[in-house]
Amino acid sequence: MRIGIIGAGNVGATLAGQLTRLGHQAYIANSRGPETLTDVAAQTGATPVPITDVTSKADIVVVAIPEKSITELPAGLFSEIGSEVVVIDTGNYVPKLRDGRIEAIEAGLPESEWVQSQLRHLVVKAFNTIRPASLIGLSKPAGTGGRVVIPVAGDDPAAKSVVLELADQLGFDGLDAGPLAQSWRQQPGTPIYTTDLTLDAGRQALAAANPEQTTGWRR
Repeated sequence: MRIGIIGAGNVGATLAGQLTRLGHQAYIANSRGPETLTDVAAQTGATPVPITDVTSKADIVVVAIPEKSITELPAGLFSEIGSEVVVIDTGNYVPKLRDGRIEAIEAGLPESEWVQSQLRHLVVKAFNTIRPASLIGLSKPAGTGGRVVIPVAGDDPAAKSVVLELADQLGFDGLDAGPLAQSWRQQPGTPIYTTDLTLDAGRQALAAANPEQTTGWRR
């Protein structure tokens, strides 16, 4: 598949490298231009492109940038892509250290619902609960016991199916985490966040989540 990746930080670059190794065509972009991505390209095998081109002809678009940068994306970046293109939001809202205050999220809107409203394209929330080191070091072949779980939340069953399959290819057990309105269950502060749980433990962690954990983490 052709996979466009917006963001060349730890998460974006790690996914680019892992996806390229699987045989996918990965294209990566940042806000500073492809000429700044020479090292990332050498390390990951991904092709640097201007950010205005990263969604072009993509089957999947991975958004791996800080929440504060969502509103800074080029106007119309997602307006030209069809509804069949799967958009994955890997982001987490970190107000004190990075993102400042986003009023809608502070008022209780799940992070990825806010991202979806800004992009004006359905998104699937995934790969936000796992550290880059775990993406590389904890990958296991299908059928292997003890695989780490990747929760996947979204409103489009077909899009979620694509992301669940991608998680499996990457060496993890995908877990359908329900609609995007329930994606707060995998936000920072919840039991599944950066805990590298297995599938059964991941289900229990999602069920045990409560909104106070997310607001407490932000404080």
